[in-house]
Amino acid sequence: MATPYAPSRRTLLAAGAAGAATLALPARSGPTAEIVVGQTMPYSGPASSYSVIGRAEAAYFHKVNDDGGVGGRKLRLLSLDDAYSPPKTVEQTRRLVEREQVAAIFGTFGTPTNAVIRKYLNAQKVPHLFPTGGADQWNDPKGSPWTFGWQPNYNTEMRIYAEFVLAERPQGRIGILYQNDDVGKDNLRGLREGLGAAAGKMIVKEVSYETTDATVDSQVISLREAGVDVFFNAAAGKFAAQAIRKAADLRWKPLQILSNYSSSVAAVLTPGGLDNAKDIVSTQFQKDPNDPRWHKDPGYLAWLEWMNRYLPDGDKTDIFNVYGYLSAQTLVEVLKRCGSDFSREAIRQAAETLRGIELPMLMPGITLNTSPTQHLPIRQLYLIRFDGRSWQSFGSVKGGSA
Repeated sequence: MATPYAPSRRTLLAAGAAGAATLALPARSGPTAEIVVGQTMPYSGPASSYSVIGRAEAAYFHKVNDDGGVGGRKLRLLSLDDAYSPPKTVEQTRRLVEREQVAAIFGTFGTPTNAVIRKYLNAQKVPHLFPTGGADQWNDPKGSPWTFGWQPNYNTEMRIYAEFVLAERPQGRIGILYQNDDVGKDNLRGLREGLGAAAGKMIVKEVSYETTDATVDSQVISLREAGVDVFFNAAAGKFAAQAIRKAADLRWKPLQILSNYSSSVAAVLTPGGLDNAKDIVSTQFQKDPNDPRWHKDPGYLAWLEWMNRYLPDGDKTDIFNVYGYLSAQTLVEVLKRCGSDFSREAIRQAAETLRGIELPMLMPGITLNTSPTQHLPIRQLYLIRFDGRSWQSFGSVKGGSA
């Protein structure tokens, strides 16, 4: 039995350093053939809580390699720190493409960070696969044929929330806290479009924050003072947690809706206070590892076995470890469809052939589907509500067709 594998930050950041000088092709031939893919992750900086995803992806690749790899080749992930800084993302991505000659860029974290490399990767004809983020621009097969999104986009998510609010609180006074970048602007646009004609009347306060801000306390206070009773918490990571805690400190109890990229129990709700988070509404497409109803589910048990063996120090309450597991499985599914040709063009073409792919940790009824005209594999979500311990889904699956 293989020893447990837990990729350290040092391992991830130094990945490939020893062999980089000899790496000449995206997929090397010979007895030690590899398929090399690259990404950047915020192992430091304001979004560092999301770096769990990169560690999980590296750990899943290790499992695949123990099982024999893909097409007789081992997978190698070069995961570099960009500190959630777009200029650093550009620098690191150019290194991965031009010096390391990766077969694809996979799972790079963040909307602003992926936005600055999208045109470059398409010009270089490098597959830009499954960015961690839900921007609309990842699904533009004509304009960006080498870019493929993964999770449901923010516009779809916000439209689902808007439909819910119009049914539950048609007279509600809405306020939104959002990040002042492409992520936040996508959320704000999706909310307005989802509310339609009611947006002008219902949205009474919009406040933003910068990723360099220390806290969002003043923004939360301003929303409360505006009489908001439906609070769209579209903040990310630690800022979402701060907003949850500050609302509780103020004894302010609006209907709170939390963007699904901040729905991690471990990274956001626990720091914000589990009691404070009770009754918050969000959306999800992954099975919540905290939800007891999945604890006898074969998909959950397989994920748990993988965590215990390959990521033993990982937090089993953190849904980001589910996210990384699923996104890595998606890439492996694409690579399997390449046969023995792992050229960049072959990978791009294979990424367009996912049809009804079921992954065990996706919520029931949600499958992966792509085509030459559809570069977004997951387009459906469930509404979920936090019960103080775990997320509970309610209603039917919503969003785009499978």
